[in-house]
Parts: sequence; C-alpha cells; structure tokens
Amino acid sequence: MSLTLRGYAKINLTLEALAKRADGYHEIATVIQTVSLADTLTFEPGEALALSCNVPSLQSADNLALRAASLLREETGCLKGASIRLTKEIPVAAGLGSGATDAAATLVGLNRLWQLNLPPQRLMELAADLGSDVPFFLCGGTVLAKGRGEKVIPLPPARETWMVLLRPAIEPVPGKTARLYSQLNTSHFTSGQSTERLVDHLHEGESINDSLLFNVFEQVAFDFFPRLFHYRTRFLRAGAASVHLAGAGSTLFALVPDEAQGKTILSNLEADGLEGYLVRTVKAVPLEAVRDRQC
Repeated sequence: MSLTLRGYAKINLTLEALAKRADGYHEIATVIQTVSLADTLTFEPGEALALSCNVPSLQSADNLALRAASLLREETGCLKGASIRLTKEIPVAAGLGSGATDAAATLVGLNRLWQLNLPPQRLMELAADLGSDVPFFLCGGTVLAKGRGEKVIPLPPARETWMVLLRPAIEPVPGKTARLYSQLNTSHFTSGQSTERLVDHLHEGESINDSLLFNVFEQVAFDFFPRLFHYRTRFLRAGAASVHLAGAGSTLFALVPDEAQGKTILSNLEADGLEGYLVRTVKAVPLEAVRDRQC
C-alpha cells in the first residue's frame, strides 16, 4: 500500500500580534489561507523511518516531516516504519508554511498507513506540539487562528482569488520567525480589528481585496531582510498593484484580478530574473479525503 498526499502552501491574509504572553510566545490573531503551490508526499510501509527528498539538504533528522513521524510513533507506541518520499515545490523558510504543511501531511498520511485511527482532535494536539502553524494545515482552506496560532476555527471559503508570489534571492535566516517576533514591541500590538474585519467580510461572502490585508511583520521585515525593499520595488515595476509580506517573509505576494493578469506579472518577474509563482486559493478538504489533500 502506498499513499500520496499534497501539502499546500499558506498565505496569512492578516497577522496581528495582540500581546506578549507569559510563556514567551505572542498572542496572535490571523486569517490563514491555503494556496495551490504544493509539496507532494508519498508514504509506503518500511522497516524503519526513512525520508528521501529532491532537495538533498532536507534529508535530515531535523526535517519536520520526520519529526512528525517520530512523534506519532512515540505517542501511539506504534512499531511500524515508513518510507517517505518528499518532493518540494514550496520554497523553504520563506513564510509559506513549507515545513509545517509537510508535518501535517505526515501525521494524516501515517495515521492512515499505519491504521492508527486517531481522531482529528488527537491529530490536532500532536500538530500543536510540532509547531504553531501545523494545526492549521490539518484543516486548510480559510481559517481563523488564535493563541500562538494553534487554535484554529474554520471560516467560510474565500472566493477564488489569484495571487503572484515573489521569492527574493535572500538566504534563509536561522530562527527567522522568533527573531522577527523579538523585534516587536507594544507599539506594534493591535486589537485584532483587522482580522475581525476580514472575518466579517468572509462571512458575508465578500471578495478579498488589498484593503483587508494586514501583517504586523511588515513594520520590521524591511529592516530585517537585506534588500527586501529593493525586491518590493521590482515587484511593483512588474505590474503588481500592491505588495504584501507572506507570513514572516521573505516571500512577497500580490493579489491579481484574474489568472491572465497574474501570468503577465509572472512573465515580467521572470524576464527580470526573479523567481515567482502564480497561485490561487484552495478550499479545505475533509480530513478523511487524504488521497487528495493532507486534511
């Protein structure tokens, strides 16, 4: 038996820091959306846990997919192994949830492969142990996340929206997200109003537009990442109407009115020697439908 899943990337449509918590994390409010850029993971029975990847540097014990597999075995007492084949398409350490989506897919895939039959709530608990973004990817689609990101509330699916992503040629920064959070102070904290406004629009069936987007890290990221402002300028020059930061960066994204306009902007980016992607929003898939989606 083998099982193949897709692990989709994410975009934070809003990301607000509300306060610093006693445990060192920040209390946040964020609306997260899966988009069509995706990794592919194939799971097959094996005597031990093994990971192969088209990016050789990711074939290590630190890979979040392997950590998810190990956690699942430890928590269930399962003695089975698995061969995991990971084909990366999502840029790593770029604010798109690359590792977290692979971890979520692994929890769901091995839960099925090993016939553990863990309920969704238990998978959510394990996901939260792996990272703040991982629980979101067990749901996917359009989600409101609170706490440190582990409390997820499904929202009405966003209307199909096209986006262009720009991946700047900036080397990954170790501990990036924690370092960006450390640069926030009380002047950056908000009440959650931007997130509430977007949630209201989604419940009313409204389209996503630039005026609804907000990311607290935009206030510090352009000083943190070298030449990020330079890439933003080139993105605007390629035809983007407005440019936003994806998660903790360094990926930038722009909403586009349709696929055709997105293709034009993407072509302009590539002509300028830049790495870009054209994506659309992806709806949630029920947890049981693991052959098509990691949820």
